[in-house]
Amino acid sequence: MLIRIDEEITFRKLEILLAFMETGNLARAAERLDISTVSVHRALHSLEAGVRCALFRHEGRNLHPTDAARELAEVAREVLRTMADGIRSTRELAGYSADSIRIGSLFSLTSRTVPAIVMGMKVRKPELHLELVLGSNADLLQRLRDGTVDAALIGKPEGAADVESELLFEDDIFFAAPTGSRYADLPEVDLSTCADEHFVSLGEGFVTYTGFQESFRIAGFTPNVVMETGDIFSLMNLVSGGIGYTLLPGRVRSVMPQRVQLIPLQERYLMRQKIGVSFLRTRERDPNLLALLAVCRKARAELA
Repeated sequence: MLIRIDEEITFRKLEILLAFMETGNLARAAERLDISTVSVHRALHSLEAGVRCALFRHEGRNLHPTDAARELAEVAREVLRTMADGIRSTRELAGYSADSIRIGSLFSLTSRTVPAIVMGMKVRKPELHLELVLGSNADLLQRLRDGTVDAALIGKPEGAADVESELLFEDDIFFAAPTGSRYADLPEVDLSTCADEHFVSLGEGFVTYTGFQESFRIAGFTPNVVMETGDIFSLMNLVSGGIGYTLLPGRVRSVMPQRVQLIPLQERYLMRQKIGVSFLRTRERDPNLLALLAVCRKARAELA
């Protein structure tokens, strides 16, 4: 059965009732709530209309609560407490201003970007528990929309009207080859001369995969991909082992195996990745995400 409450009865009016009952005076209740005495009087009068019974006795200009008013105040206190707890648990379930934050990240950002941001968050909000979730660009974007991560360090998504992104840095793509390969001494690589080579690649959904495909589209041929992998560190090891060549972002330079060399691409093949922190627009006022944004902006100069 649908329970219907008279529209004259609102949470705000119940708050005013409690303030009046606790102060015992219209003026003091108005001062506590930072409203006018007239507003207090009007709210109490409308509550009487809503419950359809007298709540106060008038003695001159003074109001004296009846037993009915005291009963309603007791119920109001419990209702407001329950609603406040319900709103808090609802916000926490949605990840809004909870005591933890789930940050998604590309594998390639775990060597430098992620540590800088985690340390910044620990300084700014030491009480906040951080959880790291790794995945591809497409996977993390979907997790963001599903609510299983609160923010994601990914390639800036194009055409995502529901997502807000803050740029951290831009990164160029390089030709990756084993040291000592026939490309080792070249100042830059012309991809159009590599049609007979074997290549290794990340799977679809990774931001580096997108640049990989676009570069070879410009080169005018489909690369012979002999193996795909699901993380960039395995990809670098495949190059190191001589399985094939690939394209890699410059940010992995510091964690590459010793036997892998990055060589610039000719300018026409150059793809630049825009890496940033992304979150849903509906959560742009979340205090935890605002703290994360502040940390990312501070770290931007170090990461550029």
